[in-house]
Amino acid sequence: MMKIAILQRNTVWCDAAENRRRIETTLAECEPCDLCVLPEMFSTGFCPDPAAVAEPADGATAAWLKAMAQQHHCAMAGSIAVSEGGKYYNRFYFVPPEGDTVCYDKRHLFTYSGENDRYTAGQRRVVVEYAGARILLQVCYDLRFPVFSRNRRDYDVALYVACWPASRGEVWRTLLRARALENQCFVVGVNCVGQDGQGIAYDGDSVVLDAYGRTLAACESGREAVAYATIDISALERFRSKFPVLGDADDFSLE
Repeated sequence: MMKIAILQRNTVWCDAAENRRRIETTLAECEPCDLCVLPEMFSTGFCPDPAAVAEPADGATAAWLKAMAQQHHCAMAGSIAVSEGGKYYNRFYFVPPEGDTVCYDKRHLFTYSGENDRYTAGQRRVVVEYAGARILLQVCYDLRFPVFSRNRRDYDVALYVACWPASRGEVWRTLLRARALENQCFVVGVNCVGQDGQGIAYDGDSVVLDAYGRTLAACESGREAVAYATIDISALERFRSKFPVLGDADDFSLE
């Protein structure tokens, strides 16, 4: 069993210190849990100018995630803008309270906003093992590409962090449910709320779904909120054994 907290945040534009302070206040009021999930670029918002907000890979926000994980005895997850080797990455950090940090660089960059012109795409698909579950790390636009996230019987939870605009909210809700159903997995989708510095509005609609596509927990649309869900990996394994869809999947490989 794993208890997950999803934090739907209204991010202060390009102010990492203030966002960390506000999240700390929220964490102090949260119920004890095993995993706490924050949105994409939770420390700055989805800023189109990485030079203005990117931190070193081991910078202040990465150190803060480690401190929060240790203080609250739970894994912390969310993405930030990172500068490394002269390039910028939209990097998803998964930070357990004990052990090494695992990172995933966003593979599918959002060309519609020019993210691909400023950030470098990741090349590795990343699954992390934590608290008895195998967790696939994904960021926002990755949600639209089912081949990359196809369950190769190597994960139990697909974790999506996002800055997904309200104008495409129905797509967000539909695709999250589709990923749960087609991959026989739990899906956690955590999105931001409010309006960013570019005038783009976000409704959140953060959710935890089971492998049947049923809602286990959800944040109220359009406002900051925290919601909790407890997932049962043993129950998931029984469902997969009874109804072995993944065993009939097509073989394929990605270059």
